[in-house]
Amino acid sequence: MESKQNLGSQTPEWIAIWSKYILQQFSTASEVHSDALELVQDLLLATTRGDSCIQQDDYMIQSVKDLLFVEDSNINTQVAPLVADDEYLYLYRYWHLEQRLAAQIVRLKQQSIAVVDVQPFEHLLEDQYQKEALNMVAENAFNIITGGPGTGKTYTLARIIAVLSQAIPDIRIAMAAPTGKAAQRMKEALQNSLSDQKLNELGLITDDLKQQDTLTIHRLLGLGTQSKARFNQKQPLPYDVIVIDEASMLDLNLATLLLEAVPDHCRLILLGDANQLASVDVGSVLADLQQAESLNENRVNLVNSRRFKADALIGKMAQFIQAQKISSMSKTIASHSMPLLNNFEQEIVAATELKPIQLHPEMTDVIQLEYLAATIPQTDLLNYYQKLSWGYHHYFDSIQHYLNSEQPDQTVEQVIQAFDYYRILTAIHHSSFGLEALNREMQKALFEYLPLLSRQGDWYVGRPVMMGYNDYQLGLSNGDIGVCFKHRQQKDQFEVYFPSLDQWIPATRLPKSIQTAFALTIHKSQGSEFRHTAVVLDAAATKLLSQELIYTAITRAKSAVSLLVYPEAFVQSLSIATTRQSGLGKKINKYDIL
Repeated sequence: MESKQNLGSQTPEWIAIWSKYILQQFSTASEVHSDALELVQDLLLATTRGDSCIQQDDYMIQSVKDLLFVEDSNINTQVAPLVADDEYLYLYRYWHLEQRLAAQIVRLKQQSIAVVDVQPFEHLLEDQYQKEALNMVAENAFNIITGGPGTGKTYTLARIIAVLSQAIPDIRIAMAAPTGKAAQRMKEALQNSLSDQKLNELGLITDDLKQQDTLTIHRLLGLGTQSKARFNQKQPLPYDVIVIDEASMLDLNLATLLLEAVPDHCRLILLGDANQLASVDVGSVLADLQQAESLNENRVNLVNSRRFKADALIGKMAQFIQAQKISSMSKTIASHSMPLLNNFEQEIVAATELKPIQLHPEMTDVIQLEYLAATIPQTDLLNYYQKLSWGYHHYFDSIQHYLNSEQPDQTVEQVIQAFDYYRILTAIHHSSFGLEALNREMQKALFEYLPLLSRQGDWYVGRPVMMGYNDYQLGLSNGDIGVCFKHRQQKDQFEVYFPSLDQWIPATRLPKSIQTAFALTIHKSQGSEFRHTAVVLDAAATKLLSQELIYTAITRAKSAVSLLVYPEAFVQSLSIATTRQSGLGKKINKYDIL
């Protein structure tokens, strides 16, 4: 454990304040014990990393015995901030959420459900693992289908839903994802899969399926401004099948609210890629479900990728990342950085300079790699910003076409499509290649490309924006992305079109805090897909990177990836895996035995 001196110097102020407050409020000791203070600070700090608990020995846990909740206490009104469970120490909130979530998972796992005969439809799927997924959903209420990009998760889901719709009269289906962008992409991918000729020839596609909508989980649950869900244990959701895409983004709280609202005799299907980033908030629900032994019969992992051919570079890079081992404690990042970079350059792509990429439907995968120095002169910075702006030139052209069109409303979709061709992804908010600087510089690039572009304050045609929180009055969710256009009736005003909602909102009604979105953090890019992504990792990002982060970034791309990276930061992202501390898997196994 760190020394108290080091801990004090590294502890955020709010953690120091809350730790002392908790100890003073709940401890019976006359003075704050240093071991207890250090332990509470460690626990609070762990939650900022997404851990629901920390592992501690009995001696250290005894230092906070006055603060511990006792589960079998006869005092019904007992209040305590901490819980010791096995070798783990929790804040009461996260321990209680894990208890509730584990109970709901086991309830659904043990739920008796009408088995659907899928034998007549097995020919719809040729892949062995996809057939296993179909049979699993036919027999179980609780189902997890995982797989990397291109393994056919949505393709398989479309066939599963078509078969269930045929077998269950008047079936009620809900489709949802954690963010608006992920829900939009889920809808597009599902409708594309449901247009399959074989399904239509067999009469498996009903009008209801063709019109199937997708929602954010917040909208599905009816979560309001007080974070209270309209649908819950007392008033469950009115569906026979609930599908959640991008399940790796589920945090502990949202997953608990969701599963508590799933009714008995309903099939729940969780789709996701277990190698992607975990949720922004506390919890790593999908990863925990993958580890729970009692759920072996409730999960199928799809392994055969069809998006990436055997020699496709993006697929090879994804496999390269997964093949890396966590660095041992005896090795520093620097000691094995050169061999790892050499291997990457030999197996994937050699470092050169970024070049413009022309996207076309038949193109083979492209990966570019250019290294950044630790310190970059201003003239070189401007050169790098120019290189990063190349990917947006098609978008800039589409804006010019919109402005010149006699019928601009008919060109809106072309602008939206052009914007989604390319995105810049970064790991951090601040630095020369952080979110703020990249958005500022891409905005400058647009103004230089279209010098006559009119502006009103922060607003101009072509400004992409992203919501940073849920606004229930506007009907917008955190992560929803829109593009600014001229107001369709008042040409001297602006309004923003949000394609995931098919909704127009006047720019004057949007919050001033709304973020420009030429660049996204890698976390915010989850659930999105672009033809070309530029991934920028400078020296300031080095300590924040992981395999899950770089894997998520490069798998957002369908055709091209441009890597502009500081070597040590890149090594960090290729070699260090993140494992969140959690007791959820143990709780699921324990509940299942009871």
